[in-house]
Amino acid sequence: MFRMMHCLLLFMTLFTNCNSPEGDINLLINGTTRYVIVLPEGASKAEISAANKLQDYLKRLSGVSFKIINETALTLQPAIFIGNTGHAEKFNTGKLKNESFFIATDNQNLYIKGGGGKGVLYGVYTLLETYFGCRKYADIPTLVPRSMNLHIRQQLMDKQEPAFIYRETYYPPAFDNEYLEWHKLHRFEDLWGLWGHSFFKLLPPKTYFSTHPEYYALVNGQRQATQLCLSNEQVFNITVDYFRKAITDNPDALYWSISAEDGGGFCTCDQCSKANEEEGGPSGSLIRFVNRVAAKFPGQSFTTLAYLNTAKPPLHTKPSDNVYIMLSSIDAYRQDPLSTTPSAAVFRKNLEAWGAITGNLFLWDYTTQFTNYLAPFPDYNNLRPNLQYLLSKKVKGIFSQGSGETYGDMEFFNAYVQAKLLWNPAADVTTDFLEGYYGKAGTFIAQYMQALTTNLHKTKATLDIYGNPVNNFTNYLSAEAIDQYSLLLDNAEKAVEGNKTLLARVYNARLPLEYTVLQQSRFFGAEKYGYLIPENGSYIVNPRWPVRVQKFVAQCKDAGVKELSEGGLSPDAYQQEWNVIFSRKWINSLAFQSPVKLANPYSEEYPAKKEKTLTDGLQGDKDFSINWLFIYGKDLVATIDLGKSLSVKEVQMNFLQDPRHYIFNPSDIVIETSDDGVNFKTAASQQVPALAGEDYDIKINNFHFKLPGVSTRYIRVTGRCLTEVPLWRAAGPEKKASVCCDEVFVL
Repeated sequence: MFRMMHCLLLFMTLFTNCNSPEGDINLLINGTTRYVIVLPEGASKAEISAANKLQDYLKRLSGVSFKIINETALTLQPAIFIGNTGHAEKFNTGKLKNESFFIATDNQNLYIKGGGGKGVLYGVYTLLETYFGCRKYADIPTLVPRSMNLHIRQQLMDKQEPAFIYRETYYPPAFDNEYLEWHKLHRFEDLWGLWGHSFFKLLPPKTYFSTHPEYYALVNGQRQATQLCLSNEQVFNITVDYFRKAITDNPDALYWSISAEDGGGFCTCDQCSKANEEEGGPSGSLIRFVNRVAAKFPGQSFTTLAYLNTAKPPLHTKPSDNVYIMLSSIDAYRQDPLSTTPSAAVFRKNLEAWGAITGNLFLWDYTTQFTNYLAPFPDYNNLRPNLQYLLSKKVKGIFSQGSGETYGDMEFFNAYVQAKLLWNPAADVTTDFLEGYYGKAGTFIAQYMQALTTNLHKTKATLDIYGNPVNNFTNYLSAEAIDQYSLLLDNAEKAVEGNKTLLARVYNARLPLEYTVLQQSRFFGAEKYGYLIPENGSYIVNPRWPVRVQKFVAQCKDAGVKELSEGGLSPDAYQQEWNVIFSRKWINSLAFQSPVKLANPYSEEYPAKKEKTLTDGLQGDKDFSINWLFIYGKDLVATIDLGKSLSVKEVQMNFLQDPRHYIFNPSDIVIETSDDGVNFKTAASQQVPALAGEDYDIKINNFHFKLPGVSTRYIRVTGRCLTEVPLWRAAGPEKKASVCCDEVFVL
């Protein structure tokens, strides 16, 4: 018994000594404290919130409630001073910048003081994380280590200020209020009275276009509701009236957006054209307009998007002092940092040019694949160099657009690391996150992420924010690479198999890999790795596949997947799409796997199986990037060689209609036959009615052509592409229509 007590006392002594080294302030010893939390007289809301938050977490840490008192009630007891207390004035730190703070100690007391905004609250969260070991890895309960002893070293001075004045990482965790404050982040809804593409919020076409088409852009000689006519004086007056009311209704908003709509279709009227010619592009009329509005409200700050057509700065007009430019990096591929990747050369040039004429630069950046949120997107190693580069170019704020409110590839890692880097681009928290969030599986998750990155560079693949995991089946998402990744994730699962919470996190990390396998199986179809298997001279659905899809969909729901792409399918809709695929009967086409020659090239950006797309036996769905032969701006002219002369009774095919992506039905379809591949004669044709009016619905249109009594070896299918984009979808002369055909069935 004596020996047991001796060992216990020795352990307690060592524990106390380890947690109370010489030169430390002991805030709590063996569960007791003499310390109080002190607020200044007339404390602000931020200071009161900070004190309450500290009191709450100190109790979670130790079980002890630290009393909060006013500074005027303080006697001789030691204290934790929060905010602008008289006692904190002895620290000569100069004026603290907005949102900055310091954590300081003397020989007895602890001080946390903040600049404007939530600086003092950020100081409290930093104390909890850096000095007391708490962690907020995701929008989950905070990790709080229990201890009966709390200490912090004497003569500490930890002063911090943000690298960027606007910091937003657009991932699900950032929708949690405490996560947002813990990581010193912003939410655009809290800062902007009007956000993003705003022209049609200022002058809604439904309100004005029918009676005042002159308020809108002149495109191809006609007024179109694509953009505003910025030289129209009444447009200016309505805009000023809008902001006069909006600012009165929302006086706390820091910024107001005056930005073009997404897409082209800028005004070409005489006055707008004159301004744009003088300034070198559409940013000329835009900045002139924004400056005029900003001059009416000198106490407000306005932002405008430098995006696509307006990415290049005007040649002569500089943004006013209360105008912020939000430059977009949308055209850059993501396999390398923005500072070096060739695809960002124009972006870098524009960044330099804007920086030469304004000190108010924000950046709209992208760290996900918008067409496939669940696709593995290994830009993980670029997060730090990108933000360091942007800081060096005097960028003041960052909107880092991820998967928004839905789960995406490595979302918790991306959100956490980005948050830390937005405050301090020199931060190194990768290991802390992976080991803290995944436990013993963290090592294998790190290996998985590194393997993705290594294979991405080794195969010289392109990482495109509008890409598709199917297009990467020959490089970093090849079958061999997927097997490598799967083994690493198997090891991760084994490492935490006894912990349901950690195991679920590893399962979620695997979701992008499973999504890739499922999407690629649609593409492979009847080939190896496809969802079909041969049976009696035909093909049927692999019986394991419906179960696999159901399991995937259930896991998506558990992980918080709301949509699989920007504005795309929900998990349930994804299941329904697969159900349609599973219900399709295999069509034994005479043209199956026959060679095809194209008169016009397919899109290199969306190659599918190239020419073979038309004879692989697979029908397309509503995603134009999978199983559709995409021809941009030219006719589909495809000649199929059946190998020998065969009796053909019918030819059928599908064309896709997706006006949002400028994909339209052909104007007409012609079927021709030939015995020698040189001399063709028309066997059937059909005029295809144009859309009657504005219609953005995605539709798959089936066309059947009866060919009674025809014997032929070669079949040529022509689908004539629209020579002009419909006026209601017009976006300037740079945009052309496309045609997409999935399969030519010959029966």
